[in-house]
Amino acid sequence: MDFDFTPDQEALRDAVRRWVDKGFTFERRHALAKAGGTTRAVWVELAELGLASLAVAESQGGMGFGPVEAMVVSEELGRGLVNAPYAHAALMAPQLLAAAPATLQAAWLPRIASGEALVVPALQERASRYRIEKVLTRARQQGAGWVLDGVKCVVPAGDEADAFLVPARVHGADDDPEGIALFLVEHAQAQVMAYPTQDGARAADLTLAGAAAELMAVDSHALLETAVDVGLAAHCAEAVGLMDRLVAVTVDYMNTRRQFGATLASFQALRHRVADVKMQLELGRSMSYFASLKLGQPAPQRRRAVAQARVQLGHSMRYVGQQCIQLHGGIGCTDEAIASHYFKRLSMLELSLGDTMHHLGEVSARMQDTAGVFA
Repeated sequence: MDFDFTPDQEALRDAVRRWVDKGFTFERRHALAKAGGTTRAVWVELAELGLASLAVAESQGGMGFGPVEAMVVSEELGRGLVNAPYAHAALMAPQLLAAAPATLQAAWLPRIASGEALVVPALQERASRYRIEKVLTRARQQGAGWVLDGVKCVVPAGDEADAFLVPARVHGADDDPEGIALFLVEHAQAQVMAYPTQDGARAADLTLAGAAAELMAVDSHALLETAVDVGLAAHCAEAVGLMDRLVAVTVDYMNTRRQFGATLASFQALRHRVADVKMQLELGRSMSYFASLKLGQPAPQRRRAVAQARVQLGHSMRYVGQQCIQLHGGIGCTDEAIASHYFKRLSMLELSLGDTMHHLGEVSARMQDTAGVFA
């Protein structure tokens, strides 16, 4: 079995890495974070590279690439600590919009591909605790259209987005997978309360009070699960890029920082800790590949594989992040040290689209008689 990347995929990786090295230095990122974490300008630059069109169908002006290309791009953006909502806006949103009526697709997908529009899913609610089926936002018909009432939380770049993709309940109990429809809500229809996040980006809470909405899909629970899995696979790849670069920064620091007349890298106990860190990094990398390669499988296999990958990445992110900060010592906790920013982004990923305990529960629910050992 060939696990090598194709020449086109390697060229894509090189293009993203060159842009990161030249156009998104740590100094620029630090300045953006201090200014409140605005990301729209970064999104436009990613679109100029063609990355906003990566998952958009060719018929809608996109490149129509698949999960492996998305994984390659996400990994490089993670390595560069790029603070743009790439997984949500460039991967999850096109996945959801692909199920919308043709008129909505034509109105939004080409604009997403060109970078003109920033559209993000607004999935999380205060009482949902990462459960997609727990939807309290309600939709009701009004004349020939729909209006929504509810609150969505921690929407990435919510104050900068042009529109939101919002699941809302049309019938059934609050935690019933049936009865969830998907709507597109333009920015002007929502009351937006924005705030910076700990990783230097931005998010917002949306209050929908009689907000006019366009119906995208009915009975959309399975569609939402697919989009979340796409986002989780991208987050796993981003985490690999983050950890890869954080380990490299830590090793470089250990090779230059002197203590007791010798470099930190010369102490055997610390070298053993770095070996354990690299082991966790490679475990995370292999499971990230596993998640991306399983995205095309039927829902039961896909959901279990992505949850398994996310559990491993949760353990790897925590271990690698904590060990690398400790190996830096006190300097690693300061805002001026790049290691602290990688650690904060890893910590934010732990809480995005479900934490490790949530996904451990997802794995447990799908173990069945094989105990999750055999595919």
